[in-house]
Amino acid sequence: MEKIDVFAHVLLPNYYGKMLNIDSTISSTYAFTNIESLKDLSVRRKLWNGTTKQIVSYANINAEDYCNPEESARLCREANEELINCIRENNDMFPYGIGMLPFNNVEESLNILDEIASSKELVGIQVFTRHLGKSIASKEYLLILKKCADLGLLVLLHPVFDFRKPDNNIVFSWEYELSQAMLDLVNASIFTKCPNIKIIVHHAGAMIPFFEGRIDNIMKDKKDDFKKFYVDTAILGNSKALELAVYYFGIDKVLYGTDALFGIMPNGATKEIENAIDVLPISLEDKEKIYSKNLQKLLKRKKENNNE
Repeated sequence: MEKIDVFAHVLLPNYYGKMLNIDSTISSTYAFTNIESLKDLSVRRKLWNGTTKQIVSYANINAEDYCNPEESARLCREANEELINCIRENNDMFPYGIGMLPFNNVEESLNILDEIASSKELVGIQVFTRHLGKSIASKEYLLILKKCADLGLLVLLHPVFDFRKPDNNIVFSWEYELSQAMLDLVNASIFTKCPNIKIIVHHAGAMIPFFEGRIDNIMKDKKDDFKKFYVDTAILGNSKALELAVYYFGIDKVLYGTDALFGIMPNGATKEIENAIDVLPISLEDKEKIYSKNLQKLLKRKKENNNE
């Protein structure tokens, strides 16, 4: 059975080196930057199972958090080019990549989206629950999301810490961040303004499936919009939780994703997540949808746009 991981990460050496030149404390501030297999693809290959393909996006070191708008745009372009070259050289392992945008420079982000859309290697962008402290649903980012929808690009939603909260932790805070961002996007009527947008939410849609009853009764007019998100399977296993996500979002909205190489050292939770999918009480056909077919269907839109 073909398996394509929609949410895997890299931290390629040229981009990372440039970020270290800007702020040498990044490596000590963010422990994940010291995972060698994120930066060294020869190490990555030794850990790879040889069959599961990964769509790769950069780990969360964003130029916009360290640079002015012009420099951020330049670094994002260079990072995207490095990612494209990485995919060309490692296409057996990485069939596609997810681009990076400078959210402190919306005008250049829109231009970079055209560059991403014209590439064969990049199929979407990674966005975060907050950029520069502002929700992804803030109106200044609407033009970016709308253009992604128009170009048929995937939008991968990844959490960040909300530093207004003193008790952030990676176990629970990121799941709250994802849930809040989904709420913000629904309240901003994103699916009315951008009906063709394809947003893939990390970590199986976080808290949303569990709180279906609260959503249905408190947000009766908008409850159906929550089911318009796509979600991945990156919750470190837990088949019952995945079953709930499938039940809530529907089998056609769940995509195989592991968050590799994070979660379980040294190679991520690929084995645990695959085991959780394999024991789901669903048909083999539905498991194929999760592992690859749902994603392949989403990718058709960009291919069609490139052929126009």
